[in-house]
Amino acid sequence: MLFGALDDFVLTVMAYDRFVAICHPLHYTVIMNPWLCALLILVSWIMSVLYALLQSLMMLQLSFCTVLKIPHFFCELNQMIKLACSDTFLNNLVMYFAIGLLGALPLTGVLYSYFKIVSCIRGMSSAQGKYKTFSTCVSHLSVVLLFYCTGLGVYLSSADTHSTHSSAIASVMYTVVTPMLNP
Repeated sequence: MLFGALDDFVLTVMAYDRFVAICHPLHYTVIMNPWLCALLILVSWIMSVLYALLQSLMMLQLSFCTVLKIPHFFCELNQMIKLACSDTFLNNLVMYFAIGLLGALPLTGVLYSYFKIVSCIRGMSSAQGKYKTFSTCVSHLSVVLLFYCTGLGVYLSSADTHSTHSSAIASVMYTVVTPMLNP
Protein backbone atom coordinates (compact mmCIF):
# COMPACT_ATOMS: atom_id res chain seq x y z
CA MET A 1 0.00 0.00 0.00
CA LEU A 2 2.84 2.35 0.88
CA PHE A 3 4.71 1.96 -2.39
CA GLY A 4 1.56 1.93 -4.51
CA ALA A 5 0.49 5.28 -3.07
CA LEU A 6 4.06 6.58 -3.31
CA ASP A 7 4.20 5.65 -6.98
CA ASP A 8 0.92 7.51 -7.48
CA PHE A 9 2.33 10.71 -5.96
CA VAL A 10 5.72 10.41 -7.65
CA LEU A 11 4.06 10.11 -11.06
CA THR A 12 2.20 13.33 -10.27
CA VAL A 13 5.38 15.11 -9.19
CA MET A 14 7.06 13.93 -12.38
CA ALA A 15 4.19 15.33 -14.47
CA TYR A 16 4.62 18.69 -12.73
CA ASP A 17 8.36 18.52 -13.37
CA ARG A 18 7.75 17.89 -17.08
CA PHE A 19 5.22 20.75 -17.17
CA VAL A 20 7.74 23.19 -15.72
CA ALA A 21 10.55 21.93 -17.98
CA ILE A 22 8.47 22.27 -21.15
CA CYS A 23 6.28 25.30 -20.46
CA HIS A 24 8.79 27.35 -18.43
CA PRO A 25 12.24 26.14 -19.56
CA LEU A 26 14.09 29.35 -18.67
CA HIS A 27 12.65 29.39 -15.15
CA TYR A 28 13.07 25.66 -14.52
CA THR A 29 16.01 25.90 -12.12
CA VAL A 30 14.31 28.67 -10.17
CA ILE A 31 10.94 26.89 -9.90
CA MET A 32 12.23 23.33 -9.41
CA ASN A 33 14.86 24.22 -6.84
CA PRO A 34 16.22 21.50 -4.53
CA TRP A 35 14.05 22.72 -1.64
CA LEU A 36 10.82 22.33 -3.64
CA CYS A 37 11.88 18.92 -4.96
CA ALA A 38 12.64 17.71 -1.44
CA LEU A 39 9.34 19.12 -0.19
CA LEU A 40 7.34 17.40 -2.95
CA ILE A 41 8.99 14.05 -2.24
CA LEU A 42 8.60 14.49 1.53
CA VAL A 43 4.89 15.25 1.17
CA SER A 44 4.55 12.23 -1.13
CA TRP A 45 6.17 9.99 1.49
CA ILE A 46 4.09 11.40 4.34
CA MET A 47 0.81 10.99 2.45
CA SER A 48 1.76 7.44 1.44
CA VAL A 49 2.70 6.46 4.99
CA LEU A 50 -0.52 7.91 6.37
CA TYR A 51 -2.59 6.06 3.78
CA ALA A 52 -0.82 2.74 4.46
CA LEU A 53 -1.16 3.26 8.21
CA LEU A 54 -4.88 4.01 7.91
CA GLN A 55 -5.53 0.90 5.83
CA SER A 56 -3.39 -1.30 8.09
CA LEU A 57 -5.19 -0.10 11.20
CA MET A 58 -8.53 -0.71 9.51
CA MET A 59 -7.47 -4.28 8.65
CA LEU A 60 -6.54 -4.95 12.29
CA GLN A 61 -10.19 -4.54 13.26
CA LEU A 62 -11.32 -7.39 11.02
CA SER A 63 -11.53 -11.01 12.04
CA PHE A 64 -10.67 -13.81 9.63
CA CYS A 65 -11.66 -17.46 9.46
CA THR A 66 -9.02 -19.98 10.46
CA VAL A 67 -8.21 -21.69 7.16
CA LEU A 68 -7.88 -19.31 4.24
CA LYS A 69 -5.89 -19.27 1.05
CA ILE A 70 -5.13 -15.83 -0.35
CA PRO A 71 -5.70 -16.08 -4.13
CA HIS A 72 -3.00 -13.53 -4.89
CA PHE A 73 0.75 -13.19 -4.93
CA PHE A 74 0.59 -10.66 -2.09
CA CYS A 75 -1.98 -9.40 0.39
CA GLU A 76 -3.87 -7.02 -1.87
CA LEU A 77 -6.17 -4.84 0.23
CA ASN A 78 -9.41 -5.62 -1.56
CA GLN A 79 -8.61 -9.35 -1.60
CA MET A 80 -7.99 -9.34 2.15
CA ILE A 81 -11.25 -7.51 2.82
CA LYS A 82 -13.13 -10.14 0.78
CA LEU A 83 -11.69 -12.89 3.00
CA ALA A 84 -12.83 -11.33 6.28
CA CYS A 85 -15.51 -13.07 8.33
CA SER A 86 -16.62 -9.90 10.11
CA ASP A 87 -18.53 -6.89 8.79
CA THR A 88 -16.46 -5.08 6.17
CA PHE A 89 -18.74 -2.14 5.38
CA LEU A 90 -16.53 0.46 7.09
CA ASN A 91 -13.38 -1.03 5.56
CA ASN A 92 -14.91 -0.95 2.08
CA LEU A 93 -16.14 2.59 2.62
CA VAL A 94 -12.71 3.82 3.74
CA MET A 95 -10.93 1.85 0.99
CA TYR A 96 -13.10 3.23 -1.81
CA PHE A 97 -13.00 6.76 -0.42
CA ALA A 98 -9.20 6.67 -0.06
CA ILE A 99 -8.69 5.06 -3.47
CA GLY A 100 -11.01 7.62 -5.02
CA LEU A 101 -9.16 10.44 -3.32
CA LEU A 102 -5.69 9.05 -4.04
CA GLY A 103 -6.74 8.24 -7.58
CA ALA A 104 -8.66 11.39 -8.46
CA LEU A 105 -6.47 14.15 -7.04
CA PRO A 106 -3.10 13.02 -8.44
CA LEU A 107 -4.68 12.01 -11.74
CA THR A 108 -6.25 15.47 -11.99
CA GLY A 109 -2.81 16.98 -11.43
CA VAL A 110 -1.28 14.77 -14.12
CA LEU A 111 -4.06 15.55 -16.61
CA TYR A 112 -3.83 19.27 -15.92
CA SER A 113 -0.05 19.21 -16.41
CA TYR A 114 -0.38 17.39 -19.71
CA PHE A 115 -3.20 19.69 -20.83
CA LYS A 116 -0.85 22.64 -20.29
CA ILE A 117 2.01 20.77 -21.99
CA VAL A 118 -0.15 20.10 -25.06
CA SER A 119 -1.09 23.80 -25.12
CA CYS A 120 2.61 24.71 -25.08
CA ILE A 121 3.42 22.15 -27.78
CA ARG A 122 0.70 23.55 -30.03
CA GLY A 123 2.25 26.99 -29.69
CA MET A 124 5.67 25.82 -30.94
CA SER A 125 6.55 26.68 -34.50
CA SER A 126 9.16 24.03 -35.35
CA ALA A 127 8.09 20.47 -36.08
CA GLN A 128 11.34 19.14 -34.66
CA GLY A 129 10.71 20.94 -31.37
CA LYS A 130 7.21 19.51 -31.18
CA TYR A 131 8.49 16.00 -31.87
CA LYS A 132 11.26 16.27 -29.27
CA THR A 133 8.88 17.62 -26.64
CA PHE A 134 6.25 14.98 -27.37
CA SER A 135 8.80 12.15 -27.29
CA THR A 136 9.96 13.38 -23.88
CA CYS A 137 6.44 13.00 -22.50
CA VAL A 138 5.39 9.73 -24.13
CA SER A 139 7.31 7.41 -21.80
CA HIS A 140 5.93 9.06 -18.66
CA LEU A 141 2.41 9.26 -20.04
CA SER A 142 2.44 5.55 -20.97
CA VAL A 143 3.54 4.62 -17.44
CA VAL A 144 0.80 6.86 -15.99
CA LEU A 145 -1.86 5.23 -18.16
CA LEU A 146 -0.65 1.73 -17.30
CA PHE A 147 -0.57 2.53 -13.58
CA TYR A 148 -4.00 4.14 -13.38
CA CYS A 149 -5.82 1.76 -15.70
CA THR A 150 -4.61 -1.38 -13.92
CA GLY A 151 -4.66 0.06 -10.39
CA LEU A 152 -8.11 1.56 -10.57
CA GLY A 153 -9.31 -1.48 -12.49
CA VAL A 154 -8.32 -3.76 -9.61
CA TYR A 155 -9.97 -1.64 -6.93
CA LEU A 156 -13.03 -0.25 -8.68
CA SER A 157 -14.23 -3.32 -10.54
CA SER A 158 -16.54 -5.71 -8.74
CA ALA A 159 -15.65 -9.30 -7.91
CA ASP A 160 -18.22 -10.63 -10.39
CA THR A 161 -16.74 -8.97 -13.46
CA HIS A 162 -13.24 -10.45 -13.32
CA SER A 163 -11.47 -13.51 -12.04
CA THR A 164 -8.90 -13.65 -9.29
CA HIS A 165 -6.29 -14.57 -11.90
CA SER A 166 -6.91 -11.44 -13.98
CA SER A 167 -6.92 -9.34 -10.81
CA ALA A 168 -3.53 -10.80 -9.84
CA ILE A 169 -2.15 -9.99 -13.31
CA ALA A 170 -3.43 -6.42 -13.07
CA SER A 171 -1.89 -6.11 -9.61
CA VAL A 172 1.48 -7.24 -10.97
CA MET A 173 1.18 -4.62 -13.69
CA TYR A 174 0.73 -1.69 -11.32
CA THR A 175 2.97 -2.91 -8.48
CA VAL A 176 5.91 -4.47 -10.35
CA VAL A 177 5.88 -3.50 -14.03
CA THR A 178 4.97 0.18 -13.65
CA PRO A 179 7.85 1.03 -11.25
CA MET A 180 10.29 -0.80 -13.54
CA LEU A 181 9.10 1.21 -16.56
CA ASN A 182 9.07 4.51 -14.70
CA PRO A 183 11.50 6.86 -16.47
